[in-house]
Amino acid sequence: MSPSTLVDLRTVDDGDALAWTSDDGLRIGAAARVQDIAQDARVRERFPALAESCSVVGSPALRNMGTIGGNLCQRPRCWYFRRAIPCLKNGGVGCPAKNGENQYHAILDGGPCYIVHPSDPAVALTALDAQLVLTSNGGTRTLPIDQFYVLPRERLDQETVLRPGEVISAIVLDGGAAGGRQRYRKLMQRGAWDFALTSIAAVRRTDGAVRIALGGVAPRPWRVPESVEEDIASGGLDEDSIAALAERALYDAEPLAKNAYKVSLAASLLRDAMRELGA
Repeated sequence: MSPSTLVDLRTVDDGDALAWTSDDGLRIGAAARVQDIAQDARVRERFPALAESCSVVGSPALRNMGTIGGNLCQRPRCWYFRRAIPCLKNGGVGCPAKNGENQYHAILDGGPCYIVHPSDPAVALTALDAQLVLTSNGGTRTLPIDQFYVLPRERLDQETVLRPGEVISAIVLDGGAAGGRQRYRKLMQRGAWDFALTSIAAVRRTDGAVRIALGGVAPRPWRVPESVEEDIASGGLDEDSIAALAERALYDAEPLAKNAYKVSLAASLLRDAMRELGA
């Protein structure tokens, strides 16, 4: 893409603010730096899954320059797409990853394109039931983050529901999602500064409800089926139950020729999260 105009959003008043509400909720300006969110003491205390996910984004330089809004709106890192090899997302007639080098591609919600979404904070924000505030000249609308991303089978020309001239202006976390037990874990090929092979955000809220989302496995942050979350929340899980629930959560996984290992990684992360949330 070669845009004719570049708009600098850094001058928007309070565009990078972290504003707390009376119920421990948080409104994050979309221009807030990823590193500032990762290091904020109150975010680390009240929303540790978000702080942890921000702390493992890219390199220190990228975290200090990158904004949370930009991170959520990243385009896919598929090497065919990035290298302008003809594919469904750049005018081609097929997905070369489907039968090609697909070790980093989707095992869930894939087809006809098998991209995975690269954002770490998006996974944590999905488990935290975040709301996104979208702004344009026509006004403002708010929607849950799980309605923000678009699957390739729905449309191929973009990955979000953003309309022309519309941007994310803020991310809102309700006070009900604060506290409880939260964790974010990311498995990478390298020890740091890499995209997730598989990641997980797991939250047990103070009301006992469980929310779990996986990253690196689908074209958008992938929420574990609600029925599985409810069974985890019920507690009293032994090792057999944990293994069965992890298998059930990934029942719809359809790995490609070179990425079946992601199913094993995701199952391992799920089992570990269930042990921690149920402890």
